[in-house]
Amino acid sequence: MQPIIQHYPYRLLAGFSFFGNPFHSNAGWTEENEIGRLWKRLLAFWALPNCPYPLPTISYEVHLQNHETPRTGEFEVFVGFEVQAFNSVPVELCVKILPEADYAIFTLRGEQIRSDEPIIDRWLASAGYQMAFSFFIQRYDQRFKGIDRLDESELDFLIAVRRTNSDDCT
Repeated sequence: MQPIIQHYPYRLLAGFSFFGNPFHSNAGWTEENEIGRLWKRLLAFWALPNCPYPLPTISYEVHLQNHETPRTGEFEVFVGFEVQAFNSVPVELCVKILPEADYAIFTLRGEQIRSDEPIIDRWLASAGYQMAFSFFIQRYDQRFKGIDRLDESELDFLIAVRRTNSDDCT
């Protein structure tokens, strides 16, 4: 599978965040694990009568790893949507600024969604790129039909990348 490499300016996201092992109580791709609970919180926020944001057509799930993630299995998961400015984001929401970078964009379909890491790892090992930052993004739009319909769904998986021979130490 070959991704598209595309340059993106920085993006400002607002949403909810969790830190820990999101799978400690339930496996991946269920609404009962911590990631599913984050999405439920975000959907409930959008449903509030006084919500300042309309339901977006694109939403994001960002997984941010740190130096202890390989040992502990803990990392941050952020779910949210793009906003134009952070000064009007309500206090209930967290803000993330995704850095300007070249992103490898993989479109995953059906069963590929469940097994994303081996696909990405194989490409990184052979394509002359490495992750530029310790996070990856899942981008959801109308092609994603829901956890209960993964076989019919598509989503984009984005990784900020740089060439392996780059002198950049980011």
